[in-house]
Amino acid sequence: MTAANGRSPSKTYDAVIVGAGFSGLYALHRLRDDLGLKVRVLEMGEEVGGTWYWNRYPGARCDSESYTYTYSFSPELDREWSWSERYPEHPEIRRYLNFVADKLDLKRDIEFGARVTGATFDDAANRWTITTETGETFTAQFFITAVGCLSTTNVPKFKGLDSFRGRWYHTGAWPHEGVDFTGKRVGQIGTGSTGIQAAPVIAEQSKHLTVFQRTPNYSVPARNGPMSEEFKQHLRDNYTAIHDKKRTTTNGHPFDISSTSVLDVSPEDRERILEAAWTEGSLKFRAAFSDTLTNMKANQVISDWLRNKIHQVVKDPEIAERLTPRDHGYATKRPPIDTDYFETYNRDNVTLVDIRKEPIVEITPNGIRTEAREYPLDIIVFATGFDALTGPLFALGIESRDGKALRDVWAAGPQTYLGLQVPDFPNLFTITGPGSPSVLANMPVAIEQHVDWITDCIRHMRDSGKQRIETTEAEAETWGNEVDRAANATLLPMASSSWYLGANVPGKPRRFMPYAGGMAHYAKLCEGIARDGYRGFQFS
Repeated sequence: MTAANGRSPSKTYDAVIVGAGFSGLYALHRLRDDLGLKVRVLEMGEEVGGTWYWNRYPGARCDSESYTYTYSFSPELDREWSWSERYPEHPEIRRYLNFVADKLDLKRDIEFGARVTGATFDDAANRWTITTETGETFTAQFFITAVGCLSTTNVPKFKGLDSFRGRWYHTGAWPHEGVDFTGKRVGQIGTGSTGIQAAPVIAEQSKHLTVFQRTPNYSVPARNGPMSEEFKQHLRDNYTAIHDKKRTTTNGHPFDISSTSVLDVSPEDRERILEAAWTEGSLKFRAAFSDTLTNMKANQVISDWLRNKIHQVVKDPEIAERLTPRDHGYATKRPPIDTDYFETYNRDNVTLVDIRKEPIVEITPNGIRTEAREYPLDIIVFATGFDALTGPLFALGIESRDGKALRDVWAAGPQTYLGLQVPDFPNLFTITGPGSPSVLANMPVAIEQHVDWITDCIRHMRDSGKQRIETTEAEAETWGNEVDRAANATLLPMASSSWYLGANVPGKPRRFMPYAGGMAHYAKLCEGIARDGYRGFQFS
């Protein structure tokens, strides 16, 4: 059957969710299985995975430890799934999400290969109309974005890219068949978390790797390795306590931040504590002292310690200095963890180019030309990150009730209430949207908190006979002030090149986007707002 406009008639649902990663799968489960809603998930990939469907670049791993990077709602899932390593590689994460989707029979309500290109709200009908690239339309009372925070690739507009005779790839849209670097001269642009993971693997596989670095970065060893049977048994015995702990911490991980200032211990104790944290590896390094991100002097001490580590690892003093961050403090940008990143620059087949001193002029048919010389290349890898937090939402073509594009509404930066709703976009929920802890927390914890809150809110609406929920400009402005206050209580906004501020995307407004007030604190705020009759939201 075809409508008068030549398109198939709209398919009608209670809720449409965009994205089949951690967020979308859990939202489908809660809304369909717990609330009994008719739900459809639209996923532009060909299988579940979300961010991990696309991010298959060499070395791609989660930087949360595997046993923490899981759902917490099902003891049965915990019992039946076992991780192989301390940090899961991308295929294992996809296997986990497929395991969950199959266990909960979620795939029957997911439409794969469905790229959403538009979403408009019919004020009179109180329904969203969602359109895909192929012209399919779906209508729903509730429209829920589960597109992730880091899913819209950022490819710099270099002059001459189209002329390059080799192959180029972005790490966030990696070919599923992989890339053979054997005998190839590879240029990697970018040394953020992704570049730090990719460079050691590419260096091992290629003839030569040239890394083009704009901003040096700190990194702490991951200390990855197989998960022992003893530790697996420990997890089985303590999963409930581990999950409970995750929900009570600032960053959603099952460990506490020290209550001791780095300035209150002797130099000998400071060295012992930091060396122990370095030896253990992982994101726990940030938690070795209480004031890493709140006290400038404390941060300087820890940053200097890490700078010295770089010089200890990298044999060539000049290269070590090029790799040493001087313009920002440790953890004021996303703090990567790595496997042999700095050691990679001791290899004979690796060259480091500082593009602040030697800017890229253009990409030529044969490689990359800087102001100093041309670097012949067969492959270019863009490890240039993402248009974070807002980019994935803009890509959906969402319009407000009066037809304004979300991109235009947020021209000066995102404004949300709790990172959950946007004024003038009724019945739209944004899972881990700008203004929520999102990327500053262990993502599954942030995701479950948001999905659970949204589920309870919709249940409240159904029980009370309400059909619409929306927030106001005043509430979004007040929450925006709280987001700014929380950020400014830390050192995070001081890293002017951080993607937390949107600084990696030319023309993007500079505003600190995630909520830095802590995951547990944020969850309590949301609980209180719900108890108070969903204060700040209007129902009709």
